[in-house]
Amino acid sequence: MLSKQLSLKYRVTGYLSNMKLQVKAGDITRLDIDAIVVNLFEGVSNPEGATQSVNKAMGGTISNLIDLGEIKGKLGELTLIHTQGVIKPKRVLVAGLGLKEKFDQDVIRSVSGSIVRFLNSKQIKNYATLLHGGGGGSIKTEHAARSVAEGTLLGAYKFNGLKSKKAKQHIEQITIVEKDKSKIDDIKLGLDHGMTIASSVSLARDLVNQPANYMTPSDLVDIATDICEGTTLDLEVFDENKMRELKMGALLGVAKGSVVPPKMIIIKYTGDPKNPNNNIGLIGKGITFDSGGISIKPSGGMAAMKGDMAGAAAVISAMKAISDIGPNINVTAIAAATENMPGGNAQKPGDVVIAMNGTSIEVDNTDAEGRLVLSDAVSYGVQLGLKRIVDIATLTGAIEIALGKVTTGAFSNNPELVGQVIEAGREAGEKIWELPTFDEYRELYKSDVADLKNVGGRQAGSITGAMFIGEFAKDVAWVHLAIASTSTSAKTSGLVTKGATGIPVRTLIYLVLALSKD
Repeated sequence: MLSKQLSLKYRVTGYLSNMKLQVKAGDITRLDIDAIVVNLFEGVSNPEGATQSVNKAMGGTISNLIDLGEIKGKLGELTLIHTQGVIKPKRVLVAGLGLKEKFDQDVIRSVSGSIVRFLNSKQIKNYATLLHGGGGGSIKTEHAARSVAEGTLLGAYKFNGLKSKKAKQHIEQITIVEKDKSKIDDIKLGLDHGMTIASSVSLARDLVNQPANYMTPSDLVDIATDICEGTTLDLEVFDENKMRELKMGALLGVAKGSVVPPKMIIIKYTGDPKNPNNNIGLIGKGITFDSGGISIKPSGGMAAMKGDMAGAAAVISAMKAISDIGPNINVTAIAAATENMPGGNAQKPGDVVIAMNGTSIEVDNTDAEGRLVLSDAVSYGVQLGLKRIVDIATLTGAIEIALGKVTTGAFSNNPELVGQVIEAGREAGEKIWELPTFDEYRELYKSDVADLKNVGGRQAGSITGAMFIGEFAKDVAWVHLAIASTSTSAKTSGLVTKGATGIPVRTLIYLVLALSKD
């Protein structure tokens, strides 16, 4: 079934598999546990709330350290105090939350991620924590709990991959302790949603982190099959014959150079069966390895091109959480999966292919293949009657020149939908910025021999790549998310770990949940 027969379902190899999160009512100072976590805002000289209760129980130790300047409350600051039997918990960790006026859900996620890695490094097995952000203010209790779960589980994630010696996971259980019993149900709901979302993000990270020989288009099909099994999700898979029947010439052109057959994966969630037009399509680029084709890439850094399927990984993984949560909306995920290889049968620069919708495309550069496979995937989405489409792709490195590694680029033909996507990103803590799609840019990718050409030159590379895809959305509300710079990270920080980030899985989930309420 799975190539190379990896044993774990969904290929989830991070810490999610056996780390437990729970909530209980009580006094955190009375727990006989390895460690407890309290928090402090920057600039606060006198701790408040539960932190103050812990401080008093320890005879003012935290206050003394504040006075000495050892605890400042800066964002990400972690101070471990051994209690020496003064209270039942063996250790107290004081976590800095930064400035109070900048505190939000993303701070909760980031701090929670840093905490779990720090305590794991100390070989802590069990710890309890206050609900960061649960003491009132603008953040709902449920959302604070969800953010703690997301940050903790994603911060703990580590891809063990194919190593014979796995990274050691010490932490087994994390408990949120809350004195106010009326908040327990909201915390439980938030934890449940947060764990569900984190599981999907971890799946996406695993898929992108896998080497290309373990993550072929057929392997993506196997993953999708596992996800859909025993759920309300419907799965359909197109092979080459079906693609030819549908005249997907652009996708098939990219696939010609590889001996590995392409696949198109369609996953449908029907959350509002009485209103079929209440729908959205999530469409992902699934180039499981991108050599550049005949326009071959330089060898340096080519190994990273195993991650050129991050868009497909995002939409497939998001469907897992969407199915589990059950929003009142119909969602279709489409993943166009193939390799882009320089085989003897590969398409050549200057070739012309005919897309599914009849558009002729001059292939000026075979390394601009993502927009080709997405042209057919988006066309198919339009044919299905999707009223809103969000496509996700590691389309071009030009977006990193424009926005760096911090921000995902957004392009759209619909102000309302792109605004909803950006807001979902803000809620998820995934930064998104809209770039222009002015008509004048179309001149750059006009062809002398076909309707369009697949590159527009050095000018506005990220814009022309996105707009090329938008041509196939026609009049459907459409957003393109450019994740070439944000789908991976070179370092670990907060809830982001080195390697695949899982961006924008959480944005897609939050978007679907928000639209289901409209």
